[in-house]
Amino acid sequence: MDDGPRSGCAINAAIEVLGDPWAMLVLRDIMFGDRRHFRELQTGSEEGIASNILSSRLKRLVEAGLLTRDDARRGQRAAYSLTEAGIEVLPIMAALGTWGLAHRDGEQRLRVRAELLRDGGPSLVTAMMDELRERHLGVPRPDPDAPRPSEMLAAAYGASLAADRR
Repeated sequence: MDDGPRSGCAINAAIEVLGDPWAMLVLRDIMFGDRRHFRELQTGSEEGIASNILSSRLKRLVEAGLLTRDDARRGQRAAYSLTEAGIEVLPIMAALGTWGLAHRDGEQRLRVRAELLRDGGPSLVTAMMDELRERHLGVPRPDPDAPRPSEMLAAAYGASLAADRR
């Protein structure tokens, strides 16, 4: 079986890697939830991903060069990290979130991240990518004293949860 792309089209090539909903959700949970281990990804999934599907998608994302898998020593869990190609999926996630906000309904607590990325614009996406590079690739952020986008996202999510409880 040939594992090459169906065509030389750049959009097709991207869809062959990113067009699977489970793959995008795994990347989302690694990017925004900092879930780096198999069990964290499985138990933290809002969508309830099955272990065989998660295993398959992690393997595909590693093979496609979007993730790396740190081999665990005996008694330790393997950790997954984003590669530069994986980090560069973030603007696509932000665009998908913006489209979803405009054209789909959903729970407010789950829309907060997309709203913040939409409203923060390219500068927030860039800052988030810098933070992901620091966390996953060990590259220092250009402005280490700047607020961390992950903290802004967590605060907005927490505020949304608190509002839902009222």
